[in-house]
Amino acid sequence: MILVVLGLLSLAIPLQASEPPNPTAGPPPLDTGSLSFPWSRLRLPGYIVPLHYHLVLHPNLTTLSYTGTVRIELRVENNTNWVVLHSNRLRITWATVLDQNLAPLSDRALPVLHHPTHEQAAVFSPKILSCGQKYFLFLEFEAELEEGFYGFYKSSYRTSSGETRILASTHFEPTSARTAFPCFDEPSFKANYTISIRRSPAHTALSNMPVEKTVVLDDVLVEDRFTASVRMSSYLVAFIVCDFSSVSETTASGVKVSVYAAPDKLQQTHYALKAAVKLLEFYEEYFNINYPLPKQDLVAIPDFQSGAMENWGLITFRETSLLYDPATSTGSDRLWVTKVIAHELAHQWFGNLVTMEWWNDIWLNEGFANYMEYISVEATYPELQVEDYLLNTCFAAISQDSLNSSRPISSAAESPTQIKEMFDTMSYNKGACVLHMLRQYMTDKVFQSGIVRYLRRYIYGNARNQDLWDSLANTCSEDDFTSDEHCYNRRQAAKNKYVGEHLDLTTMMNTWILQKGVPLVTVARQGSRLLLKQERFLRTTHPSDPAWPGLQQGYLWHIPLTYRTDSSPSIHRHLLTTPTDSVEVGEEVGWVKVNVDMAGYYLVHYDGSGWDVLTQLLKDNHTALSYMDRTHLIHNAFQLTTAGRLSINKALDLIGYLQSESHTVPLLEGLAHLEAFYRMVERIDIPDITQNLRTYILGYFRSVIDGQTWSDKGSVSERRLRSELLSLACHLEHRPCMEQAKHRFTRWLDSNSTLRLPADVTETVYSIGAQEDRGWEALLNTYTRSLSETHKDKILSALASSQDTNKLHRLLELGLEGHVIRTQDLDSVIVMVARNPRGHHLAWSYVQKHWSTLVEKFQLGSFSIRNIIIGTTAQFSSTEELSEVRVFFESIRKQGSQLRVMQVAMDNIQKNILWLQRNLGTLRSWLDQGIV
Repeated sequence: MILVVLGLLSLAIPLQASEPPNPTAGPPPLDTGSLSFPWSRLRLPGYIVPLHYHLVLHPNLTTLSYTGTVRIELRVENNTNWVVLHSNRLRITWATVLDQNLAPLSDRALPVLHHPTHEQAAVFSPKILSCGQKYFLFLEFEAELEEGFYGFYKSSYRTSSGETRILASTHFEPTSARTAFPCFDEPSFKANYTISIRRSPAHTALSNMPVEKTVVLDDVLVEDRFTASVRMSSYLVAFIVCDFSSVSETTASGVKVSVYAAPDKLQQTHYALKAAVKLLEFYEEYFNINYPLPKQDLVAIPDFQSGAMENWGLITFRETSLLYDPATSTGSDRLWVTKVIAHELAHQWFGNLVTMEWWNDIWLNEGFANYMEYISVEATYPELQVEDYLLNTCFAAISQDSLNSSRPISSAAESPTQIKEMFDTMSYNKGACVLHMLRQYMTDKVFQSGIVRYLRRYIYGNARNQDLWDSLANTCSEDDFTSDEHCYNRRQAAKNKYVGEHLDLTTMMNTWILQKGVPLVTVARQGSRLLLKQERFLRTTHPSDPAWPGLQQGYLWHIPLTYRTDSSPSIHRHLLTTPTDSVEVGEEVGWVKVNVDMAGYYLVHYDGSGWDVLTQLLKDNHTALSYMDRTHLIHNAFQLTTAGRLSINKALDLIGYLQSESHTVPLLEGLAHLEAFYRMVERIDIPDITQNLRTYILGYFRSVIDGQTWSDKGSVSERRLRSELLSLACHLEHRPCMEQAKHRFTRWLDSNSTLRLPADVTETVYSIGAQEDRGWEALLNTYTRSLSETHKDKILSALASSQDTNKLHRLLELGLEGHVIRTQDLDSVIVMVARNPRGHHLAWSYVQKHWSTLVEKFQLGSFSIRNIIIGTTAQFSSTEELSEVRVFFESIRKQGSQLRVMQVAMDNIQKNILWLQRNLGTLRSWLDQGIV
């Protein structure tokens, strides 16, 4: 293999004329011996405010290092001798402070002190910086390109001819801008940025703004000078030096949209370009605020830890989140790409235009962007049926929120590790679901006008939870009151659509944002009335447990209840603000379904004969309920089973109607629970239940399994059902499925891996083929050559399904080495191996052995570390395994004491232990009774 590095030469190029030269021959720097670091807090002092950065960078892709200068215009609001800002692993080689006329305050380099633990630097000025004055801080610095996925880091890709090429890219959120250049790295310190990047002519430089001018410095180096940015937070700054190709289109409002990728993958960018243009135009109309920049770039980065990053004007993506190849991508892959683009473009308003004041409210960014995915994609690509996935978003949130290790959506976070952990299910999924509940409560029109008001009020600024509630409730002044909008507050409350009730939005929403947990509403019929009771739902603690009262103390929600009955097609509404309440439904009502279409973020338990009535309804006429209601019932029943609040018999009886189900969403929900049971008993090796459950699933769902075609035909929802059903059927050793998969894999092998398999069944076919040595090696060889990352993901999943532990160990080693399998995919490899019954202990042992290396690669608190911890322990279900996990966590307590995810992992194991204790015997009896 020939290593082709399109590097930059390290040349001494003069700084721009507006920047003072480094007087290397001048007087020595001022002495720092008598100075001590002037600031003791993690957060910066607020009396030095950055206004404008002039940043010049010269990355060298040969030495993998860079030099830079930054001149920061400052406003001083208190007299001080110190400028304290963020700097992490940067070598600051020169510092000076200039007055507003750019005259230095000292003829020597100023002392720079460092506080590595707080990632801060302090520059001392012997002349006092006066309150109310403007100054310029000028710094020269140098650093290496980072090896990981944060800061200004190195990435690479291989061309189709086997050459390796290097690029440099950034990822700053949440606290890594400080590793690329000295800055005030907190979201409230918004400023303008004027950026210049030096590069070789063979490269392209990209940043948030378009290039204003390119200056030729000499034969081998040019400098791109970008236009000044709008005011923005430091974590949104971005720059890339690469040799990518691009495709472009212009929106109706004149924004140039471009998608960049490695040249060999340019043909995979066309779908993303069309989607980005359409979605950007949708958001401009929906928010009634024009996108404020002249261009929007979307770039597929070969090495990328998360799904994407919303840098203003320069969004970066993992390749699987942006590139779409119709030949190898499934319908679900297309939906994923569309949703991620929709998410990041929503951030251009929610997060970029209006930014949370501090990271405790990151949900104002992520919850909104997650929810806007559904609103925007449903409007622009209705054929993708994105609404089918909203329930899963809320189910994922409930899964974590029903453990005591959960946290409030808005939570305290100070250190970089704590801040990274805020990017979790609570911020994204629960945030989205609470917003969905609020939108259903307020109506679409009122909700939309409220968030537009929020964006307009805080444009280019920062906001908190209260600002959102005030905007939605239109607590307004005469300036923003209009005749066609309601304006009310606590003293002037307009009646909302919950008849007879007044809206106190702040009090209501604080119960959802500032306290953790998910409520359980128990309903019971008493004559003509429906009795209501709310409590905190916990899957690991039963009401009979002595700890129960303490875990319930102080929990109360304002729950916008909805319900439907058989006596009226209308949706009835009631705001539940007390522990108990009741509503009139009428003597004639036969059944009641509470939480219509799961518009609300709460579970429902039907006391007395309530579950039996609904089970009979599904059996007799399941279409009397919407598919969302049917899915919600299935989910609730099995959650209550896990918590010991409902017999598993009742939940299994409830899904007995699924033979008649024609909608994929409830069908997949029921199958998902059965598959989870099967994988649990398979892993702990209980042969009789494993065999009986396999027989039951294959017997009961045989017609829908055998009715699947091995093709890519149908809607996205139908294609998803096909992929998941055939994968499960082959895992359960359904003979027709296995024979079909083996036949197709043999043909693929015989074609020298050139036969195109239908994308929806590719992973299933590969998984069967990977069980043989020849097939496994052929797949690994194809993996190394494939130019489609989505295709490679399917191959990787198949390789990890092998029953040969030597092969699984080899996969883990390849992931750790980071050459054949990129480091960005290492966490996925570990989790895939852990899901394999033959690999779960292997993966866990691997994590323990290589813990320090994994933290070094991914950073403590990152999504990848959380994914590894949860993924390798999720299947554990014995007290011995719980003890082993606890001992390991204890051993790394000093390193990982801040990690909330460790308690989440132990809660998950405890939940599994309790599930087996509560349900295993009943499940065995139910299967033995000849239900099959």
